[in-house]
Amino acid sequence: MPNLSHAQRESITNRVIEAIEAGCPPWRRPWTGRTNGACLPLRHNGEPYRGINVLLLWSTADRKGYSSARWFTFKQAQALGGRIRKGEKSAAVMKCGTMIKEDENGDEKIIRFARYYSVFNADQIDGLPETHYHQVEQARDLGTQADPEMDAFFASTGASIVTVDEPRAYYDIGMDRIHIPPIATFHDSAGYYATLAHELTHWTGSESRLDRFNRLCAKEDYAFEELVAEIGNCFLCADLGLTPDFQQTGAYLERWLQVLKKDSQAIFRASSEAQKAVDYIHEIQLRDPFPAAA
Repeated sequence: MPNLSHAQRESITNRVIEAIEAGCPPWRRPWTGRTNGACLPLRHNGEPYRGINVLLLWSTADRKGYSSARWFTFKQAQALGGRIRKGEKSAAVMKCGTMIKEDENGDEKIIRFARYYSVFNADQIDGLPETHYHQVEQARDLGTQADPEMDAFFASTGASIVTVDEPRAYYDIGMDRIHIPPIATFHDSAGYYATLAHELTHWTGSESRLDRFNRLCAKEDYAFEELVAEIGNCFLCADLGLTPDFQQTGAYLERWLQVLKKDSQAIFRASSEAQKAVDYIHEIQLRDPFPAAA
């Protein structure tokens, strides 16, 4: 965990808690708010933000009604000929990194650090090139039939996906396989693939992959794992152009609140683990487009 101050961690955690208590976690807002669609927030050069910064910027964009995906520092906007409008307020994002520092014995140690910096949404800036005013696209409409592109994406992960008659989807840790009802039982095929995305995020946690289940073994970690899976589901669905599977009930929200109120670092850890899960899914496909199923 980067060395943010306690006050900084508390400030971000309290924003997330307030959003959940208001009825909608910040990671759900891009789909349940005004736009009914989402993409990951982007840096000035089109590179996606990651981890906790995604949640921070999604939340800010929703509160302020921004429709553009790109964000700029003052200098980045200025370099492109942009002018930030008078009175506009910036959003804070985190920059994390490492540096090498000598200890009292002269040995080199790697020190992790984190600091805030300020960014502005393209909607707050006049004079940028038109291509930088990127509008968020609507979620994909896949109809009611299987989609070859989506089928290929999930097959390429090598996950064992079993179609079952029982009306629920879940990841079986012991058997290391995803159980999901037939696609015809879903309202549309997008819902089917979004549900797969949620369960695939759970799948990354096994001992043979990211080993998340063994690393996180406290009593409250069932709620924490579900938090990781939902945030990871949102990140992955933003990549795929899907509306995530928001199957969690009010009981889940209450458990998440308990976790966040108890530990101000929990939302940072959950966002980090969710990002690792999505990175792992994409890395599999870059490493081997069609790996053998486990």
